[in-house]
Amino acid sequence: MSAGTEILDKNFEKIKSDAETYYASIGEVHCPYLNEAVAFNAKGLKHIKFKKDSVARSRADQFIRLKYIRFAQRILEKSHTLQEYKESKVFENKKADNEKEKVLQDAKYFSFIAIILDGVTRKRFKIVVKQVGGGKKYFWSIIPFWRSNKDLKLHAGDLEED
Repeated sequence: MSAGTEILDKNFEKIKSDAETYYASIGEVHCPYLNEAVAFNAKGLKHIKFKKDSVARSRADQFIRLKYIRFAQRILEKSHTLQEYKESKVFENKKADNEKEKVLQDAKYFSFIAIILDGVTRKRFKIVVKQVGGGKKYFWSIIPFWRSNKDLKLHAGDLEED
């Protein structure tokens, strides 16, 4: 086991717990570019932990996203410029007659990029907001940018999975 893996394992549960508590306290924030509130709901937190319904992100990927989730609120509250926009069709769970079914729906993704001073280092993040159908916009993902090694690829260019 490498030193990096030991640190990751040692701190993962604390980072996860702190991030979940912080995330639950946000509720929603006003985004100036969208000129409306963006919800921080369970879907966004789940997406930080899972790429798809039954496909968990690697522990290292979760760790990095959970560690920096605190910047998502600040970035959205200060974003006046949209960096990326995408529309697609996605299967979403929908409840009908006490049963869940997957329904193909329109989805919109709004991405905002910011450079944040964290201590003495500058870090670049992409925040993705998702809207399904004509529903409420909600936080979908935080993607940290820096040189990644072959074991930790954080951004593949797919806003649904990243």
